[in-house]
Amino acid sequence: MQISSPLQKGKFRRRFKKERELWFWSSLSIVWWVFFFLIPLYGIVYAFFDYVPGRELTWDRFVGLKNFASFFQGKDAWTIIRNTLVIGGLNITVGFAAPIALALLFDELKGTKLKRVTQTVSYLPYFVSWVVVASILTTCLSSEGVVNQVLVSAGILEKPVLFLSEGKFFWGIITIANIWKNIGWNTILYMSAIAGIDQELYEAGAVDGLGRWGMVKHITLPSILPTIVLLFILGIGGILNIGYEQNLLIGQPTTREYWDIIDTYVYRYGIQMGRHSFAIAVGLMKSIIGLILVFTTNFIAKKTMDMSIF
Repeated sequence: MQISSPLQKGKFRRRFKKERELWFWSSLSIVWWVFFFLIPLYGIVYAFFDYVPGRELTWDRFVGLKNFASFFQGKDAWTIIRNTLVIGGLNITVGFAAPIALALLFDELKGTKLKRVTQTVSYLPYFVSWVVVASILTTCLSSEGVVNQVLVSAGILEKPVLFLSEGKFFWGIITIANIWKNIGWNTILYMSAIAGIDQELYEAGAVDGLGRWGMVKHITLPSILPTIVLLFILGIGGILNIGYEQNLLIGQPTTREYWDIIDTYVYRYGIQMGRHSFAIAVGLMKSIIGLILVFTTNFIAKKTMDMSIF
């Protein structure tokens, strides 16, 4: 066994004293992660038992993969999977590209004050509760809302349409709502990546006769490509983590065929109906699929673009 020398111990103490604030805040993050992520992982075992709340697990019957099979045998399983994949796919395509485009537009703004104001305004919706967003949508998209008034006045519609009551509009509405709420916040990393680009590259591009679009195409986008790939891989892992709040608040009984996703399904069976083991099994299955998607996307990115997160 190798024993650290007094010199090494003294060096560690000096470094620890110098970085004590960093160690303090890092330790809080580690404790938070252990209590809210690591310890709750024990609950995964309940997916393989017929768990009864309030009773010790040793008294519950082991059912193996029965809860997983019950999900796929349910009549709503494939509708829920379809809705989850469609909404998640729209978020990872349209919703992923929108912050990149907005960050590029912000970068083109020359006035510092104007750029700060527009960035701040774009961040604000992120801090707005989904309850408020759902209320705004309900007001704007009602039969007497501003959207119907504008469309009828412009002659696009003959009579008002109940957008929130027709399922064919739901996927588009929820995608637009997600983009509006998150686009400003998601531009932060891209703006940071753009700010780190060497300005000499733009000067060289100007000498070579590149216009603004040429600089974006040949300098800005290639420079932030590693950030884009990294966030895309992580985003693929969360493609099934859509969240249930917005769907429950914006969705209506008449559009349930379009808004019922895995998260709302788990909430309904786990919280409302008390089928905890079944809900845990469905949630575990979603996490496993997300992990597989991350590894698959990372493998493809590594083979095609020589970029990966691990």
